Amino acid sequence: MNEQPKLKRTLTLWQVIFLGLAWNTPMIYFSVFGVAFEGANGFLTAAYFIAVLAVLFTGASYAIMAKKIPIAGSAYTFAKKAIHPNVGFLVGWVLLLNYLFAPIIAAITFGIFLNAEFPAVPAYVWIMGLITLLAFIAIRGVSSSANISRLFVILQIIFMVVFCSYLVYGILGDGGTGSLVSTAPFINVDLSLSVALAGASIVVFSFLGFDTMTTLSEETINPKKTIPKAIFIMIAIVGVLHIRTSYFIQLSHPGFTFSNPDSAALELVSIVGGSLLRSIFITVLIAAIFTQGLASVTSVSRLLYVMGRDSILPKKIFGYVHPKFKTPAINIIIASVISLLAIFINIDDAIRFVNFGALSAFFFVNVCVISLFFKNKEKHRISYVLANLLCPIIGAVFIAWLLALLDTPTIMGGLLWMAAGSIYLIYLTNGFKLPLPRSTKEKTVAEQNQAI
Repeated sequence: MNEQPKLKRTLTLWQVIFLGLAWNTPMIYFSVFGVAFEGANGFLTAAYFIAVLAVLFTGASYAIMAKKIPIAGSAYTFAKKAIHPNVGFLVGWVLLLNYLFAPIIAAITFGIFLNAEFPAVPAYVWIMGLITLLAFIAIRGVSSSANISRLFVILQIIFMVVFCSYLVYGILGDGGTGSLVSTAPFINVDLSLSVALAGASIVVFSFLGFDTMTTLSEETINPKKTIPKAIFIMIAIVGVLHIRTSYFIQLSHPGFTFSNPDSAALELVSIVGGSLLRSIFITVLIAAIFTQGLASVTSVSRLLYVMGRDSILPKKIFGYVHPKFKTPAINIIIASVISLLAIFINIDDAIRFVNFGALSAFFFVNVCVISLFFKNKEKHRISYVLANLLCPIIGAVFIAWLLALLDTPTIMGGLLWMAAGSIYLIYLTNGFKLPLPRSTKEKTVAEQNQAI
């Protein structure tokens, strides 16, 4: 009897980091700039600062869970083990909302900016071309994705440094304020906590890559050490880039306005650096969108794979691994077909649904750490209590607050998605009379982690 193909461990620390950065992509700052600017009433620095605080607490919870349960599946797997299999299923179901919409956002943004540069070519042509190319590369293997991601992520970071240099030059020049130190981005009569939190509930999208890195646990070398390190390094890199960029924008262009939120960043870059910087921006943004789309397709295909391997979804389809490339090829094709929705929806709606799915998963990962704390009655040192009880409680409250600030249509749509998942769960368990299936992989790791 032939053994079923499995995922292959090839990823190093920095490959995982670059895949995480590629998923949320540093240049996503510009892709969602207009939507985020409106949501935060222009106070992006405060919004990003609060978002960093929120994801730091939640990132710590992800690091703890990734170390204890090094199985692909992210929040889905964590909740199954730490709380209950049925809760895990619902968390995985809502996480799918996040992962399925992420490549859609990449495709929408790709179509918007290239159509703006080449109006004769319809946006849907660019969208279909990108989706086809991403599927082809993703099927070829995760190492290829990681290596491509590294190059394009470095290009993005270089551009953001150059962009900030233009802003600093303007601040210190004749028409600027002459000082790089100011409290204006943080203290303003028009800035309130509710405004900053409302902005944070949108810009938190810029930090979601650390979640996707946990889906790569079974393809990562020494995941118990590698994944937690990668989470904090990635949050630090993105936090510094986005807060610093927002700070300099507010100092140099405090009264900035735009005509179209979808292409607001293009208007800003043109003002800051003229046609030369605009051309460089478009080139780098295309590379950034490409890497985000590639990482997004990679991540959603792995989540579908784990749910298929567990027989939560039809195993023959979603649990399939290509015998040559060792990738979940069918899942990549399915995710690519769903991504064609980018032709019909706008980026604002897509971002909000991603945030609903991600924030819901974040909340439950914090709850997972709290649950394991009370299950483990042996380790109650002060440092253990701080890391495994106090921090996840703060993280859960923070995330719940951001969830509550999402607009009503997004919350209603998310709840409808969860209701559909609940109906499917009732079907799978025959009205909760039967347990959900459990994978062989999960059983093996569970035996290795009985101390949890």
